[in-house]
Amino acid sequence: MMEESPAVSVPQSDGRIGISFLPDARAVEVSPGETILQAALRVGIKFTHACGGNARCTTCRVEFVSGEPTQMTVAERDVLKARGVTGVRLSCQIVCDHDMAVRAISRFEGSGRKDAGSPVATEIEPSPEWVNA
Repeated sequence: MMEESPAVSVPQSDGRIGISFLPDARAVEVSPGETILQAALRVGIKFTHACGGNARCTTCRVEFVSGEPTQMTVAERDVLKARGVTGVRLSCQIVCDHDMAVRAISRFEGSGRKDAGSPVATEIEPSPEWVNA
């Protein structure tokens, strides 16, 4: 079992949501509706995202430490199932609507990739259809 790191608390103000990124020990405030991937890239945490946040490549994987959403998009469910991947979620498909802490699994540093990925969509793509996780 992986050792669990403590979440970094984020002071809440003005309806903002807090996300803790581990192992960076960085806590950031995000606006509701922003995806985990968008929030990470905005503050300089370089997740890989080869497909640009379209639920096709699974390179933006995160593992939840706390606050895992109870729903996921059909696209996320289907691509994880097709690749036989369990225990992780796709940061491009998770809307920040409550406090959470995630461990970055797929990082640009050490990936051997020439860049972190394509420009990230401003909205969840494909258009989300929600199911229980």
